[in-house]
Amino acid sequence: MTVGWLADRLLQYARLARLDRPIGNFLLLWPMLWALWLAAEGFPDPLVFTVFVAGVVVMRAAGCVINDFADRRVDGHVKRTAHRPMAQGRVGEREALGLFVVLCLAAFGLVLLMNTLTIALSLVAVALAATYPFAKRYTHLPQVHLGAAFGWAVPMAFAAQAGAVPPLAWLVYIAAVVWATVYDTQYAMVDRDDDLKIGVKSTAILFGEQDRLMIGLLQVLMTFTLLLVGLRAELGAAYYVMLALATLLFVYQQWLIRDRSREGCFQAFLNNNVYGGVVFVGIVLDYGWASA
Repeated sequence: MTVGWLADRLLQYARLARLDRPIGNFLLLWPMLWALWLAAEGFPDPLVFTVFVAGVVVMRAAGCVINDFADRRVDGHVKRTAHRPMAQGRVGEREALGLFVVLCLAAFGLVLLMNTLTIALSLVAVALAATYPFAKRYTHLPQVHLGAAFGWAVPMAFAAQAGAVPPLAWLVYIAAVVWATVYDTQYAMVDRDDDLKIGVKSTAILFGEQDRLMIGLLQVLMTFTLLLVGLRAELGAAYYVMLALATLLFVYQQWLIRDRSREGCFQAFLNNNVYGGVVFVGIVLDYGWASA
C-alpha cells in the first residue's frame, strides 16, 4: 500500500460521496435548519445544532454512496453520471457498501448524543435513505421518496430540540417533501431522454408534457404550506416578506425551465439552494426581531 494508492482511494471515496458537489448538503440542511429554529423559537441548543449539521452532511454522503451502488450498471449510460467512480470502475461494490456502512455508523454515533425519541426516529431515516435509490426501478415517484428521506431530519430536529414532534413539525415535513419533489423533478428533467432509454422511472417522465404545470402546482402547494407554517408558528412580517421573495424565485425557476433545456432545468434545480436560504433568513430575522 503506497501513499499514492491511499490518496487515490480517498479521492474516489470523496467523489463517490459527492463531497465535491455540496449543493445536496444545502438542500438537506435548509429544512432541518427551518425546523431547528422553529422548535427553539430562535437559536437552537449548540450541541443539537452541531450534531444535526454534521449528521446531515454524513447521511447525505451515505445516501450518495448507496445511490451510486444501486445505479452502478446504468450510470454509464447517462450523460450526467457517466463520470461517477463506480460507473468508471474506479470503486468496487464491496468498497462502496463498506463505505456506506461506515458513514451510517458515524451518523448513528452522532445521534446517540441526542434523546431517545430522536434515536428512534433515526432508524426511519436510515431505512428511507437506503431504499430511495431502488425506488426508481418500481415507481414513477422516486422524487417523493427522496423528499421523505431528505425531510426526515425535520421531525428528528424537533424531537432533539423540543423533546416532541408537534403538528408544526409535520407541516414543515410536508413542505420539505413537496419541495424535494419540485427540485428533483427539475433535476430529473435533465436526464429524461437517457432515463427513457434505460427504463429508469421519474416524475419528469410521469408528468410528461405537463411537467411545468405539475411543478407549478407543487410550487403553489409549497408556498401555501409555508404560509400555514408561518401562521402556526405565529411568525411576523419578516418571515412573510422573505417568503414573498422566495415565491418570486419559483417564478424565476418556471422561466428557466420554459424550453425544458438541460442547462435551464439544471439551473432551476440549483436555484432551490437560494430559495431554501431565503426562507431560512425569514425565520431567523423574525425570531431575531421578536427577541430584540
